[in-house]
Amino acid sequence: DLIEEFRDLSLVCEVTPRSVRLGTLKLTNPFLEEIKECQKRDKKLREKLVLVNEGKEVDFRVDENGVVKYRGR
Repeated sequence: DLIEEFRDLSLVCEVTPRSVRLGTLKLTNPFLEEIKECQKRDKKLREKLVLVNEGKEVDFRVDENGVVKYRGR
């Protein structure tokens, strides 16, 4: 059951007679970098980020890749 849960989390799961090996693979997309760079030049979006940093805007956030997202998207 636990092994299936790991698979559901998109972890690579290799079962051997003596162990279970887990791993992840992270792929990057140059499109995300393009989005991030364009977001840096967007004046209105930068104004929203000031509000985010002041705690006055909760719908926007910056994800772990530095991409600004609205309501998690």
